[in-house]
Amino acid sequence: MKKIVFTLLFIAITTITFAQKGERKERIKALKIALITEKLELTKDEAQKFWPIYNAHEQEMEMLRINGREKRRNMNLETITESEARKALKDFLAFEKEQQDLKADLVESLLTIIPAKKIIILKGAEEQFKRQILQELKNRRDRKGDRD
Repeated sequence: MKKIVFTLLFIAITTITFAQKGERKERIKALKIALITEKLELTKDEAQKFWPIYNAHEQEMEMLRINGREKRRNMNLETITESEARKALKDFLAFEKEQQDLKADLVESLLTIIPAKKIIILKGAEEQFKRQILQELKNRRDRKGDRD
């Protein structure tokens, strides 16, 4: 009986935790969309063409980041051989090149629907958003540290 209760409690906590992470991710995404929308001042026609391209790009970048994280996680620096380290470096450089290629593809695609100036503004908005998120995380960490 105790095992069943413990198992159900574990499942409930895990589900709640994942739901909270999913909700948090969705809130962050909504904030990013709001900031980009505000900064770019897209027309209705531009927005209809912009968001599918931008969202597809974001998905590709996320998959690339996940794959890179997975490779780094599976690497044991204590036991890695020189040849494995060389291969890991090649993989890392390929990862960075693929990121750059995706960014270049995004710019080329966006140039067909919005002016170059708005693409530059987009880059600034993305950087601003990243700084705001990092600052918020730092503030939360500092507040949590004050409570401990």
